[in-house]
Amino acid sequence: MGSGKHRWKISIYRKTPVTFPQPDVAKPPTEFVCPISGSLMGDPVIVKSGQTFERACVTACKTIGYKPTLNDGSTPDFSVIIANLALKASILNWARAQQDDPPEPVRLSDALKLVTSAAMMTKSSTSSGELVRRLEEVGPAVLVHADSELTRGIGRLDSGESSGSFRRTPLMLATRPSCYSSGSSSSEFEMGESGTCEEEVFVGRMRSPHVFEQEEGVVALRKVTRSSVESRLSLCTPRLLSALRSLITSKYTDIQVNSVAALVNLSLEKINKVKIVRAGFVPPLVDVLRGRFPEAQEHACGSLFSLALDDENKTAIGVLGALQPLIHMMMRSESERAKHDAALALYHLSLVQSNRSKLVKLGSVQLFLNMVKSGQMPGRALLILCNLGASNEGRAAMLDAGAVAFFMELLKGEFDSESTRESCVAAICALSHGGGLRFRGLAKAAGAIEVLKEVVEKSGRERARDKARQVLEMLKAREEEEEEEVDWEKVLEFGFRSKALTPQAVQTCRNSK
Repeated sequence: MGSGKHRWKISIYRKTPVTFPQPDVAKPPTEFVCPISGSLMGDPVIVKSGQTFERACVTACKTIGYKPTLNDGSTPDFSVIIANLALKASILNWARAQQDDPPEPVRLSDALKLVTSAAMMTKSSTSSGELVRRLEEVGPAVLVHADSELTRGIGRLDSGESSGSFRRTPLMLATRPSCYSSGSSSSEFEMGESGTCEEEVFVGRMRSPHVFEQEEGVVALRKVTRSSVESRLSLCTPRLLSALRSLITSKYTDIQVNSVAALVNLSLEKINKVKIVRAGFVPPLVDVLRGRFPEAQEHACGSLFSLALDDENKTAIGVLGALQPLIHMMMRSESERAKHDAALALYHLSLVQSNRSKLVKLGSVQLFLNMVKSGQMPGRALLILCNLGASNEGRAAMLDAGAVAFFMELLKGEFDSESTRESCVAAICALSHGGGLRFRGLAKAAGAIEVLKEVVEKSGRERARDKARQVLEMLKAREEEEEEEVDWEKVLEFGFRSKALTPQAVQTCRNSK
């Protein structure tokens, strides 16, 4: 009987409880979980030592002066905090894929309770009395304010701002590339009490052997330099530029796009432009233009335009091979921003004589004339032709291509804008420089006097009228100086280019009649 009771007790002790099947819940990746809170992060930030935490947990640790020891034995450095936008986007995408609500950022009051409890359990931490004193100093009013700061930016990624792109508004002509726009919000970068240590954080991330850390680094750099002039100035250092240059031609789309976009931001400050060119960025930018990522090409055009605004950079950019790919982008790119910035880059680069000669040798005169004829960015193409017409090689190539007759026919028609009409008159004025016989012959054959008189009478812009008057005065002055009629057809057949004929050559033309 006793043995039976014994067996009965054993059977009750080992009886297996009835269980019901539970739905499968996917475990979040380790990098999505905060090492302090142990929960999915709603507002992840990178600290100076390279780890990522929930923002409220970092703030709580700094508030009470607690430095946790992580599983790998390291102690994080909380002196610098950078919003980890790339990881935040990945967490949101993961939550959507699990058909779950996006994780809410931890409230600072909850983080303080959690961190305080962990600190009190750690022998090496601050004493319990000191922790209580610091919590009392914080006070409830500060906690409410901190919570409002933490939750203010929730949902920004859902409204269209992602780690890899941002809304862009074209800026004014010849000031900043159209692929750039300043953010309305302040920078996500937070400076620690120790001073400016952000360069070390960015360089460390961009030189990491892990692709995801490189991407996080350039995304954060793009973000912080978009709206902060101070960051653009302080971060344009040789170390950071060297790290960034190595990522410009990355085979990963997001890294390349964000790297070049960050470079656009850095190049906006005048003092940075020469530094960037001297740091060797032009060759990799040329490689990007010849690459296969359209958005990166768009930013590369913007970078070269911005860098070309500095006179010290113009010759170097041309020597390093940027002219031909810029022409290709201006003519062939499907992006209007890329075309716009490539055209403006070529305009500023063609202000230098050495680049004018290179552009003529590349056959750009005929290409730009064809763009005007086809109505493809005629205003921009005419501006570049004006610059090319300021050189002997450019004038000769334009005269050979029939530019005088073409421009006169163009002036007889309608223009989409007065600025395009003005550029056309300016190109004619550039061709008339020196008043060579060949130009005068071509102008007379094209009925230039009548066309230019109409411009003087009807043009809506004073500058266009002034340039037209200059050409008319030159043509009329030459007519009055001639003592006898010249056979212009013979002059044209004689084959002299943009240079004026000598008196002996003119006499030869007259004797051959």
